[in-house]
Amino acid sequence: MKNIAVYCGSNKGSNPAYTTGATALGQSLVKHDIALIFGGGKAGLMGVIADSVIQNGGRTIGVITHFLHEKEIAHPNLTELYTVDTMHQRKDMMSSLCDGYIMMPGGAGTLEEFFEIFTWAQLGLHEKPIGILNIDGFYNPLIEMLNKMIAQGFIGEHYRHLAIVEENPDTLIDKMKNAQPVKVKRYDSV
Repeated sequence: MKNIAVYCGSNKGSNPAYTTGATALGQSLVKHDIALIFGGGKAGLMGVIADSVIQNGGRTIGVITHFLHEKEIAHPNLTELYTVDTMHQRKDMMSSLCDGYIMMPGGAGTLEEFFEIFTWAQLGLHEKPIGILNIDGFYNPLIEMLNKMIAQGFIGEHYRHLAIVEENPDTLIDKMKNAQPVKVKRYDSV
């Protein structure tokens, strides 16, 4: 595993634990010699994790749209920065560059990015490991909802462990490195 795409907030959130967790994930990526693939922004948790990777001597690869780049939101100190036309191209390029995905706390955009790659995995469009860095229990309600979707028959039981949930970045990365892909069984059932 050489590159991980991280989805996270363009805000820092109200809990200082999110900033601490983003910093720790950046340190863990460098420790494991993994480059950060992210949305290329300098604000919020995106900026925090990029700064952490940079300060620890790691590689940062941003993918940003022209629209956001023109608004001067792009991080100025990245190893590489790609500029694309649309958000769809941004997500597609991030996915093509990475060997796995991690979701940290964030808002609607973070959830949208996560659920797209989660769904792609269910459909067999990729077999890359997916992680949730559950900083200070932020994603407990989401995990409960996923469990309810399984219990109610909307997601197959065999997808229960499609996303690896951990509070510690090093543990999450270790589990992702050793993850076995979930195979698609049939398209006509959950």
